[in-house]
Amino acid sequence: MAHSRPNRYAVRITRTSAGNPPTMINTPENATGSAPRHDDATHDDTTRDYYDTGDVDAFYDAVWGGEDIHVGLYSHPHEAIAAASHRTVEHAADKAADLLGPHATVLDLGSGYGGSARALATRFGCRVVALDLSEEHNRRQRATNARRGLDGLIEVVTGSLNDLPYEAERFDVVWSLEVLCHVADREGALGEAVRVLKPGGALVFSDIMVGEETPAEAVRPAFSRLGVETPATPTSYLRRLTELGLEDVDFEDRSGDIATHYARLDEEVRRRSAELRDVISPAYLDELRTNLPLWADIARRGLLRWGVFHARRPAA
Repeated sequence: MAHSRPNRYAVRITRTSAGNPPTMINTPENATGSAPRHDDATHDDTTRDYYDTGDVDAFYDAVWGGEDIHVGLYSHPHEAIAAASHRTVEHAADKAADLLGPHATVLDLGSGYGGSARALATRFGCRVVALDLSEEHNRRQRATNARRGLDGLIEVVTGSLNDLPYEAERFDVVWSLEVLCHVADREGALGEAVRVLKPGGALVFSDIMVGEETPAEAVRPAFSRLGVETPATPTSYLRRLTELGLEDVDFEDRSGDIATHYARLDEEVRRRSAELRDVISPAYLDELRTNLPLWADIARRGLLRWGVFHARRPAA
């Protein structure tokens, strides 16, 4: 499935991209798409512990390219994962390009290795505050930024999406790619993102979600590794963005690309297993060979949703 044609959700969505009436995977008490509330700090610790491992870094370096760790936009089914992932960054940036330039400051939530931050700073000359839970990722990003001469434009900060250490209305653009699926309180995280967004500013994010009609039990084995009990849906995010008072709320549905993406990841790991054993522990490689087919299967069956959200805070 190559570079699928985009579909667009209006903010008052009544149908999914497949044309079926939505049957929410979320229970009524969780209709906004947030996971059942539990200790956010504990969830952050679990996420941090997962990413602060050499095996995870080695996998992302060897298979994903080590720069843009995102679902890709694919021009053909066998395109390099790194190239498709970088295309996602450029495509998402296009949505806020009118606000970006040397005068602007972007908050990159869940910045990871810093690929988005460097792409935005290089393309637009803007300043970027790159926030991530993982101090290991942050040390790596600071070193890479310095090697590329971008440390003057990018400030790397360790922190949580649910407790942003910034005053209200500070940033021209708030940006996040496939991070909210790791957050226990997604509703609160979006509230924080909007709080620090300037009037007239843009919120741009993507996330791994499920379809409104997707049975919870069908995706539980895959999402359990993320510590997610109730995945978000496009409708739940659109509703939350509207509740937060944003305007021009839009979701560009590129769910076909997530099927291609997980198929490519599964293919690369199986094809390169012998090579990967030199850089990844046997236990972690076995885990990949077990988990990636689960994700590839539910994506191929059309149970996942993925795409780019874009909304604006009303001007003052």
